[in-house]
Amino acid sequence: MLVNGRPYRSIWFDSDVQEVQIIDQTLLPHHFEIRSVQSLADMAEAIRAMRVRGAPLIGVSAAFGLYLALRENPVDLDTPIAILIATRPTAVNLAWAMNAARLLLSGLPVAERAQGALQFALQLAEQDVATCEAIGTQGCNLLEQLWQARGATSEPLQILTHCNAGWLATVDWGTALSVIYKAQARGIPLHVWVDETRPRNQGAFLTTWELQQQGIDNTLIADNTGGHLMQHGLVDLCLVGSDRTTASGDVCNKIGTYLKALAARDNNIPFYVALPVSTIDFELHDGVREIPIEQRDADEVLRMTGLDADGVRRTISLSHIDARAGNYSFDVTPARLVTALITEQGVIPAEAAAIATLKP
Repeated sequence: MLVNGRPYRSIWFDSDVQEVQIIDQTLLPHHFEIRSVQSLADMAEAIRAMRVRGAPLIGVSAAFGLYLALRENPVDLDTPIAILIATRPTAVNLAWAMNAARLLLSGLPVAERAQGALQFALQLAEQDVATCEAIGTQGCNLLEQLWQARGATSEPLQILTHCNAGWLATVDWGTALSVIYKAQARGIPLHVWVDETRPRNQGAFLTTWELQQQGIDNTLIADNTGGHLMQHGLVDLCLVGSDRTTASGDVCNKIGTYLKALAARDNNIPFYVALPVSTIDFELHDGVREIPIEQRDADEVLRMTGLDADGVRRTISLSHIDARAGNYSFDVTPARLVTALITEQGVIPAEAAAIATLKP
């Protein structure tokens, strides 16, 4: 998608210098910086520190990280895979990508493993782009139906989203925001309510930046505002992404998603989840009990980074020095609260029978 009018992807391989390049998302929206990733350790740190984040992008990033590891030592396949899988336990795409890579590369001669890993990563990246664009098309058809049902007027569809499910969370296009980008291209008037998404503020830092770059009208709101907007008829639909979805349709997404789904149900507002089929964990059925919820550093809750009045990037404390904080990164929205799942293979109910028809 666009950055200052120029197309970028969130990750790519620079064949001229034989390096993996990423956009360092921890510096957005104040600084746009491209970072070179040259080793397994670099990539593991980038994933862990959320320089790259979002379930689809994490999977692709790990594939490139495996290539970097095998470029140095093609004999040991298991150690780098274990290191990469351990960086983020909740998003299923990471383990899925590593297991697929293991299956492919273990059958290759040792001398061919590094090149095989690179080709796998490149193909995975292209597949992700195509998948996310298809998600956008499927979801755009849904938005157009809603707009037509309202009379196709110039009044914008009011969409509430949570966290960042845009192109920065994938290689390109995104999942939930891909739907919005496709709808914009089709001429559907839109306005997006963007939850700030504490504690890492992906909505405030990333989603608002993405939408501004694409010229889409949006308003940043505090995380607790969504229910109020729904009560007053200011939201037509909720549209979020997913880091892991169970075979029964439970959706694991950024912490706070569950509360938005509850408010949407209470106000008879559709709650849609956009995701690639690769994000579905066909082995899990009870999301609340079976999905591991990542708990991150308490400092993410206790401190915040931004620009001061002089334009200097600073980190400040938000509470007293002895405050303790819990930092649960995700929650699970039960399938009964999800209106539909938007996948590259179609829009389906969040039900086991419908999910079983999808092709992994």
